[in-house]
Amino acid sequence: MDVDSLPARAVLQALPQPILVLDEKRGIQFVNYAAEAFFGGSMSVLTRQTLDDLIAFGSPIISLVETVSQRRAPMTEYRVRVGSSRFGDERIADVFATPISDTDGRVAVLIQERTMADKIDRQMVSRGAARSVTGLASMLAHEIKNPLSGIRGAAQLLEQTIAADEVPLARLIREETDRIVHLIDRVEVFGDERPMEREPINIHVVLDRVKLLARNGVARGITFHEEYDPSLPPVFGNRDQLIQIFLNLIKNASEALERTPKPEIKLTTAFRPGIRISVAGVAERISLPLEIVIEDNGPGVPPDILPFLFDPFVTTKTNGSGLGLALVAKIVGDHGGVIDCDSRPGRTRFRILLPVASGAFQTPADAEEVSPL
Repeated sequence: MDVDSLPARAVLQALPQPILVLDEKRGIQFVNYAAEAFFGGSMSVLTRQTLDDLIAFGSPIISLVETVSQRRAPMTEYRVRVGSSRFGDERIADVFATPISDTDGRVAVLIQERTMADKIDRQMVSRGAARSVTGLASMLAHEIKNPLSGIRGAAQLLEQTIAADEVPLARLIREETDRIVHLIDRVEVFGDERPMEREPINIHVVLDRVKLLARNGVARGITFHEEYDPSLPPVFGNRDQLIQIFLNLIKNASEALERTPKPEIKLTTAFRPGIRISVAGVAERISLPLEIVIEDNGPGVPPDILPFLFDPFVTTKTNGSGLGLALVAKIVGDHGGVIDCDSRPGRTRFRILLPVASGAFQTPADAEEVSPL
């Protein structure tokens, strides 16, 4: 393909992936619209730079382009960290480079950012881990609860008969027994596969209810900001479970903000028609256009924990059980949605994508498809 021709440029401009055309000295000759959006600059600005100016020093993309230019053969690097002076965060992407012709050293570079697909894959792994925990819990819960009930009853009897200085020890046995039972109850929730009652629900009514509960409880003293899209269609869901999802997320955010001087939580809703996923047992792809974001200005999630945040028993809290976010992910999955987290110091965003109630919206033909799950 001759990238200098108008038809070729029209084709490249129509592609949704960022594409750069480089000369033999890695000077940028052409970028498509997707690349302008990816790097946050217009073609006139980007074409005055070289790839070395645009990409962070030491990036494997530089060596990839050099090799392709020398060998005149296409090459691919998977899961490359793409850092640039034009955006703050590193992004994970697959990078495809190919020579344009045999007569010069020009190279075309295509960047396929790995975001939603990777996050959905991680959630499928998290749900699999949750199901493993469920199987173990379902098998052992009954056998564990029976002796715990006897231990608790014996502790209560001891409190009435032993000396006063020994009562705290008996009370400790009873309280710890209650704590273990409560933990088992929470794990058992993962095994509840009964169909839930669902109906079309205005997500803003749910968020207002959650905000009211939080302001008078776990988030007292925290400033809330809202950016709502009032035209959102209803979500097909269970009101109580949706309240549980967002109350849990706000509770986590509030706890993370305990040492933040000016704690803030921002609630955002938007309509994003660009994601469709395939799920097992459903012939048609499901659209997830409803986006709800819970954002706080706390210290952020440690990078080593972030990829496993929705796995059971993963927590940053000293006395946490690590089941709260795993349960949130399960409930979101039961609603046919997905959840992801993007975090850095000073900004943590939990984003939930949910389907609309049947008949409320028709999926556009050009929506991005993510598969398989």
